[in-house]
Amino acid sequence: MTYLRNVWYAAAWATEVPQSQLLARQICDEPMVLYRDDQGVPHALFDRCPHRFAPLSMGKLCDGGTSIQCGYHGLRFGADGKCHHNPHGDGRIPIAAVVKSYPVVERWSLLWVWIGDPAQADPALIPSFPFLDTEHWYVATAQMEIDANYVLESDNILDLSHIEYLHPTTLGAGQSGEGKTSVTQDGSTVWSRRVIRNEILPAFLYQATGLPDQAPCDRWLDVRWDAPASMYLQADMALAGTPREQGIQSPQAHLFTPVSAGKTCYFYSFSMPKALGPWAEEATQRNVEALREPFLREDKPMVEAQQRALAGRSFWDLKPVLLDVDAPAVRARRVLEQLLAAEQASHLSK
Repeated sequence: MTYLRNVWYAAAWATEVPQSQLLARQICDEPMVLYRDDQGVPHALFDRCPHRFAPLSMGKLCDGGTSIQCGYHGLRFGADGKCHHNPHGDGRIPIAAVVKSYPVVERWSLLWVWIGDPAQADPALIPSFPFLDTEHWYVATAQMEIDANYVLESDNILDLSHIEYLHPTTLGAGQSGEGKTSVTQDGSTVWSRRVIRNEILPAFLYQATGLPDQAPCDRWLDVRWDAPASMYLQADMALAGTPREQGIQSPQAHLFTPVSAGKTCYFYSFSMPKALGPWAEEATQRNVEALREPFLREDKPMVEAQQRALAGRSFWDLKPVLLDVDAPAVRARRVLEQLLAAEQASHLSK
């Protein structure tokens, strides 16, 4: 499996890495350990001591949080990945006692890690998720692991026509409306836009939005995809015939970080503006918890079944029959393939 390397990957929600704790995570087949120093600045190191290959995440923070001490033989590694303390013999540091250090940026309530060339790690390349700014928004976050390739997960969010069939009593409509999907591209960013008119929503959405029960509604589902699999979903609802800007707005993040070729770490969120008042904080948490059930009981089994069906073959090897609703996902796959090819060509030319 080939991964884009010169991109930012969501590695953890910021709250997963408090000071004085180590978090083990694998991204694109590379094990890493995340931690914060005594100033709260996040860092990431390759999670394998070069001495006896023990995971550094099984060690502890030392020197005011500026070093990780290997839990097996006590070698200490700084944020630059270099060993600076050897408690054995004369204390000399072996030249090869170094682990990879990854650029890390804390932004939008997430820790982002760059696994490629550190010289190209520009924070400006991190996709924008302003509704994850906890100063102005109540933000509820969650995550789960999926036993499937991350691109299958991108497909799932880029084609939301499936909600009527896979989520008939949770996220789908009790009575289907008329839906239409379109796709646009801006540089390497792909947009999927789906409009559904005059539908009866499931009970969960009436409760979550406060819209009158069983009232026909219009729904807008806009998804922005940035490589490799960072997605912003703007899901808005309003009484049928009401302008979108007067409806209920629901921004969500859906970020898929490859653990390996067949496993994905799924980060998702639900946000509401703090301007709505204190009641919105509880509602935000309630809504993200409500999303977990359809994701866990419906999306996850389906996407994992797709992964098993591939049986080691590529998506294109199976010659999929494509529908018009597949256009955004296919466009994103093509962009990803182009970016991978360009990165590989650049690497070979050096």
